[in-house]
Amino acid sequence: MDKQKIEKFIQENSPDGGFLQSEEWRKFQKNVGEKTFNACDDVFYANVIKHKLPVVGEYFYIPRGPVLKTKINKKEIKSTLEKLLKLAKKNKAGWIRFEPCNNKILKNIKNSIEFDIIKAPHDMQSRQIFIIDISKNEEELLTEMKSKTRYNIRLAKRKGVVCNSYNFSDEKFGKKFDKFLELVGKTASRKGVRFHQKNYYRKMVESIPEKNLKLYVAEYQGKIITANLILFFGNTVTYLHGASADEYKNVMAPFLLQWQIILEAKKNGFTRYDFGGVKTENKKGELIISETKWRGISKFKLGFSKTIKPFEFPGSYDIIVNKKKYFAYKLLQKLKF
Repeated sequence: MDKQKIEKFIQENSPDGGFLQSEEWRKFQKNVGEKTFNACDDVFYANVIKHKLPVVGEYFYIPRGPVLKTKINKKEIKSTLEKLLKLAKKNKAGWIRFEPCNNKILKNIKNSIEFDIIKAPHDMQSRQIFIIDISKNEEELLTEMKSKTRYNIRLAKRKGVVCNSYNFSDEKFGKKFDKFLELVGKTASRKGVRFHQKNYYRKMVESIPEKNLKLYVAEYQGKIITANLILFFGNTVTYLHGASADEYKNVMAPFLLQWQIILEAKKNGFTRYDFGGVKTENKKGELIISETKWRGISKFKLGFSKTIKPFEFPGSYDIIVNKKKYFAYKLLQKLKF
């Protein structure tokens, strides 16, 4: 398949738009030092990242993939999986970690090969993501928000918060991006949430084309107090990374910044906005926010629509290629925790 057909295939068969399976993301992973591979045909697409762990060695990781055609038979899956397994053996990968988009695809993969497939000890990506339809008009989007979210957007405007966006080629981008990195460090320390190293984000803006990645900032009294990295791919806009200053949280800048990003995305023809990971649970038929360190960010994101439920993936699963390596890995995981 040529690049255009590949992108169309990924976008049509990925609940989140598929950017983690794009060629742009694979090139970025190569630039941060990872070895990458690809296995594909007309009904199957998998960009693979090779990771290395101490003691147990290498394993393959397919972020949010493989991407499979909706209607696919056992023979077609088996044929491409065999290519993937051959590639894993050749590169001495102990297991292949994959992330099916639904339970039907997981079942099809399990039924297509004779290798053991088990739930991974932890998920690599968020199990739940929150995506809203932004093809609706502004009034509809505002009406669907929780009242507190609407109030906070208006409050930020009254307080004088100003939102702007920057491409990498903009003269002011460097200074704005340095402030984003500074806010990332502060947010990580304050919330106890893991962020990537600064060089990871630098490589990201160096590797991913300008059309796919943009920096948005909210300023208050001349200071950047909130900054977001936003992805654009197909018809989907994704809130990739965000950080904010604690001392000005009363002006509610993150709410207004997200709203301005949504409005700009609508103007440019995008129809879906992916807020990224949330954590909720179903208790007696009612969807509630999980009591974890994700509670604050989940509450913030879910406030942008009270009618849409998060999309839930099955999670990360491992195809065991080398049983000895995988046993050693599982043992080290138990000792670690």
